[in-house]
Amino acid sequence: MGHDVFKANDKVAEKNRKNLDKHGVFSVNVMGAIGSGKTTLIEEVVKYFKEKYRTAVIAGDVIADMDASRFRKLGVPTIPVNTGKECHLDAKLVEKALEEVDLDNTDLLIIENVGNLICPVDFKLGEHLRVVVVSVTEGDDIILKHPMIFKTSELAIINKVDIAHAVDVDAEKMRDDIHSLNPDIPVILTSRHDWESIETWIGFIELGIGRTQEAREK
Repeated sequence: MGHDVFKANDKVAEKNRKNLDKHGVFSVNVMGAIGSGKTTLIEEVVKYFKEKYRTAVIAGDVIADMDASRFRKLGVPTIPVNTGKECHLDAKLVEKALEEVDLDNTDLLIIENVGNLICPVDFKLGEHLRVVVVSVTEGDDIILKHPMIFKTSELAIINKVDIAHAVDVDAEKMRDDIHSLNPDIPVILTSRHDWESIETWIGFIELGIGRTQEAREK
């Protein structure tokens, strides 16, 4: 039964991906626990690219309007997706949300997943980049307690490193733990107070946008 659910989800995710590719839209699935700083990191991307790339956001949550209002204040099209009792987005929910996105006038689509390190793992959405965000405030054992999301992601962010000492956490140990699970994954240590680290995060997004646009032009 579970296998059938995942298989059906993967088919819809593939359809979503083809739809995004057809329109030259680069999509990012941002996952992480509540309080990890996902929304703030997305806001920094939106603010940086606001005049350069046409950006839209799908904000998923059990009750999505709160984060969605933060993105709308930045002047970007935002589609809230309330998952109700579900602790993750799935491809079908994203497919429906895409109907409200003007894909012909979008370069970047950021999908903020539900705040959870377990449920989103098995549900592809059609994204081009799977990002997992974890905060030092969650403790430096959080990585090994949730191995699968780090094994299946393509970029990991350790956030709020500026307060690591205050919460008695070793951010370097967290990075080592991630690489013990997924040796090839890029890991960025970020803080909203360290613009250089935010620029590195933004750079990953910009690289993906460029590749997607180049592929469409071929």
